[in-house]
Amino acid sequence: MRSLLRPAAGFTCVFALATAGCSAGPKQTAADASPGVTADVSPSATADASSSVTAYAPYVSATEASANDSSGSPSTYNLAFVISDGSDCTPRWNGEDAIADAAVKARISRLTADGGTVRVSFGGASGKELATTCDSVSKLAAAYGTALDAAGSSQADFDIEGDELTDADTVALRSEAIAALQKERPDLEVSFTLPVMPSGLDSDSLALLESANTYDVQVSTVNLMTMNYGESYAGDMGDYALTSAKAAHTQLEKVFGLSAAGAWQGMALTSMIGVNDVAGETFTLSDAAQVRTFAEEKEIAWVSMWSTFRDQQCAKGSGSDAATDCSGVKQSSGAFGEALAG
Repeated sequence: MRSLLRPAAGFTCVFALATAGCSAGPKQTAADASPGVTADVSPSATADASSSVTAYAPYVSATEASANDSSGSPSTYNLAFVISDGSDCTPRWNGEDAIADAAVKARISRLTADGGTVRVSFGGASGKELATTCDSVSKLAAAYGTALDAAGSSQADFDIEGDELTDADTVALRSEAIAALQKERPDLEVSFTLPVMPSGLDSDSLALLESANTYDVQVSTVNLMTMNYGESYAGDMGDYALTSAKAAHTQLEKVFGLSAAGAWQGMALTSMIGVNDVAGETFTLSDAAQVRTFAEEKEIAWVSMWSTFRDQQCAKGSGSDAATDCSGVKQSSGAFGEALAG
């Protein structure tokens, strides 16, 4: 996903949170807990968990508020993005704002005032992900930890795409650093946000997940970016999201040795609402409702969107180009959030 720009006007216990019988994994928060995913729970606890539904966790700017942030009453906010300042191993919000910035702290306090949590998202499509500028496992783990502490979060999302997804050295460094950080922080929940096609995850994304296996990273969810498929795809975006999820589901079963139910519970889905970056791709409100229904049926961990800043109609109503601060389709403000929240 793009950076949030300022608006123009042996698999051990890997994937532990998605599969029963693995007691060594970190705990989930109530906000993102998937039905029946923890180990050694009593029958009554399992019954209580089965009544829970798919969480809604949109991507938001860590530095600037949107009037649509609270639409759909999110249980978790994905704070985008922490990356390098561009020259060394210093983490910054969007590569610019200090991690300990007082305004960001105040924003997080407002987001969580009603009981929600925040998940720190590292990476994105722009700038330099920290694994490309930190030259050791210890430094990289410390940089990730600094950002998590500043946000008061025990949830980390790693949005890996582009060149950083194809660089085997940084993939391995990142996996090793995350594993080291989880040893220090047993409650740290980790998600990987990866591009997907209707045919499923590509070989680079699968290699990243295999790397997580190699270093015993405890993965909570694999979040699929159901967007920007390419010019060869000109069909219904809701259908493509479901087709992509089904293809990736089969892959997650194999990579992590999961049951069918466990693979669904270890999945998240993120759509780019409205007009996408690829010509001809528009994710509509009916697509959002379709994804929500499917996610609840499969007990998918959470659904998300890019992003709350875009969850409003553009001044001209609709258009053919993806905008930073509006969806490009006719809608009421916050309508996508409400649809995805169910």
